[in-house]
Amino acid sequence: MQNEKFILVTGGAGYIGSHTVVELYSNGYTPIILDDFRNSSKLVIEGIEKIIGEKIQFHEIDICDYVQLEQIFRNYKINGVIHFAAYKAVGESVLDPLKYYKNNIIGLLNVLELSAKYDVRPFVFSSSCTVYGEPKGIKEVKESTPLSKPSSPYGNTKLIGEQILNDFFVSQPTAKILNLRYFNPIGAHPSSLIGELPNGKPNNLLPYITQTAIGKLKELVVHGNDYPTKDGSCVRDYIHVCDLAKAHVKALNYLENETQGLIDAVNVGTGQGKTVLEVIKTFESITGEKINWRFGPRRAGDVDEIYANSAKSKELLNWEAVHSFEDAILHAWLWENKLRKNDE
Repeated sequence: MQNEKFILVTGGAGYIGSHTVVELYSNGYTPIILDDFRNSSKLVIEGIEKIIGEKIQFHEIDICDYVQLEQIFRNYKINGVIHFAAYKAVGESVLDPLKYYKNNIIGLLNVLELSAKYDVRPFVFSSSCTVYGEPKGIKEVKESTPLSKPSSPYGNTKLIGEQILNDFFVSQPTAKILNLRYFNPIGAHPSSLIGELPNGKPNNLLPYITQTAIGKLKELVVHGNDYPTKDGSCVRDYIHVCDLAKAHVKALNYLENETQGLIDAVNVGTGQGKTVLEVIKTFESITGEKINWRFGPRRAGDVDEIYANSAKSKELLNWEAVHSFEDAILHAWLWENKLRKNDE
């Protein structure tokens, strides 16, 4: 136990968190999952354990509960933090902004305060490309692209989170902080043992497509057909969740190897944009399934087109996406079929 490198993973039973836990384990770390399962399932823990072949350490707590959270910092010699735990649905955040500000900001403040108190320096923050807002005339965003107020409360919690981390670093110059601004994760682990597991109706495109194809949902509504894009639907940079998980481990390695305090930000994306209609057509081509879909009105908080310039991630972290767009869609479909078998 003395030689173990304990990495605290808040929201570690969530979609991106669970895949990152697997990558951490395969790279010699001992992940400690904190999750209260409000947006995930304990079945995810079982899936992780089947992949790694061992029991995983997890604690069912709400990180907004400072007293419970501090107990974890007391009980482990934590070597680094990867902070995922947050609400993340753009549309829901527009309808219920206070829920998002309360959970996402208080959770971050608690984890950050205790990291400082217990001298935990490497801190990887789950940020988002939403911090760029909708840059005028810019579709491919670099880390140097000016940040602007996002079009949703969810996105604003990520921008505020980065601002909090910047201010924190001024007061704690030995801290090591990396903001990973990622784009649109899709897919599932190739084993089909973990994947995206939305509670209720999905907020993200690909699980909505797979659930429509398999019959869980009646139809897919494409929000908007009049965006200034090649086919009128929104453009996003879709990245395989396993590639994204690897980026978090690379970020942690980078921070550990730095001898002085730092704060920086890195885009994590493929550098390629796909329209919503292209995602649907690719899914139909790969699986042979036809999707029942129709156009609907635009959705509040959506930007028309954004994708990553990911040169810095390759230079700084020695990371780049290796899975194809088609891989991600296939893995998501295999995962959906596995869920159906589990329900039978």
